[in-house]
Amino acid sequence: MMKSFWFFAQFLHVFLVFSTLIASVAVQAFTGAYGINYGRIADNIPSPDKVATLLRAAKIKNVRIYDADHSVLKAFSGTGLDLVVGLPNGYLKDMSANEDHAMDWVKENVQAFLPETRIRGIAVGNEVLGGTDYELWGALLGAVKNIYNAIKELGLTDVVQITTAHSQAVFANSFPPSSCIFRDNVKQQYMKPLLEFFSEIGSPFCLNAYPFLAYMSDPENIDINYALFQKTQGISDPKTDLHYDNMLDAQIDAAYAALEDTGFKKMEVIITETGWASRGDDSEAAATVNNARTYNYNLRKRLAKKKGTPLRPKSVVKAYIFAIFNENLKPGPTSERNFGLYKPDGTIAYDIGFHGLVSSSADSLRLSSKDIGARGWSRSQYLILPISMAAAFLLFLR
Repeated sequence: MMKSFWFFAQFLHVFLVFSTLIASVAVQAFTGAYGINYGRIADNIPSPDKVATLLRAAKIKNVRIYDADHSVLKAFSGTGLDLVVGLPNGYLKDMSANEDHAMDWVKENVQAFLPETRIRGIAVGNEVLGGTDYELWGALLGAVKNIYNAIKELGLTDVVQITTAHSQAVFANSFPPSSCIFRDNVKQQYMKPLLEFFSEIGSPFCLNAYPFLAYMSDPENIDINYALFQKTQGISDPKTDLHYDNMLDAQIDAAYAALEDTGFKKMEVIITETGWASRGDDSEAAATVNNARTYNYNLRKRLAKKKGTPLRPKSVVKAYIFAIFNENLKPGPTSERNFGLYKPDGTIAYDIGFHGLVSSSADSLRLSSKDIGARGWSRSQYLILPISMAAAFLLFLR
């Protein structure tokens, strides 16, 4: 009997350690390496519940939205999809000035939907620093801190990660990658204090990076194959002697260089937006279906390898693709309305290995939650191994 008790104690210790590891995996803001942005500036896209079905069928688990729309949060409940919600720029000044308002926002838009809706992050603002509204620059850090303090007070810091996404406009230069630094008017007063806080709470540096836009800005001097992950001579960085065969890796390492220059060498870089437009104005010749297919197909292959960049080979590149749908109400050039992997009716815009709500061969992919659960998306999957271990131990006692 004592021997059995000793074995049970040993088993219980292993079980508890394993369960802790499982829990820590479950609360990560980003699972794997591939995610997608769910923009909704459109009046002709599928309902949120159909979008959840579409994403589960495609096995895209990481999703970002740009607000905290309750219809989306309800539709994603019980789906197992990991969601990052957004605090829009228009809220930043209020959230920075008023802790109570920040607490109310978190309670109403995050806590109220947990744990059924797997909200794993809050993106506080989008592309604020480097933008044209200088008042928002000054409000960003205060909003970040007040939202984080609300999360902390509610005991959610091990569930919800706080971030903000930056555009390339925060950099003074990015070529070669090792020369990249933050702009002088951004760095000391705004970026450094923000990075100091993110370093304290363990948040990554989030970057919206578009080889499409970089190529469009200088097509005479940039090889489009380099931007599209195609075979090319690439570029070499004379300072680091590192070689780059695609532009996205170079953009990521440029961000790492800027972080190191500012004293944050260990901070992770995550790509929160990247994509390629499938249609554009006459002045946007690179915005074609073929180029969009090539970029997104090759990007998906690159992310699937789960490898790092030349400068950070051990840090797996993680990226959210922009976007699920073409958004017909977005302002700006035609390209802005044509970044989607899917058309408004839920069919694929071009083939990179995903399927639509209804495929071109007419075989329905309108799957029920039960159907998808049977295909490996059940939340109980995390319990299979611990339960198996317990069963094995009980058999041993017998």
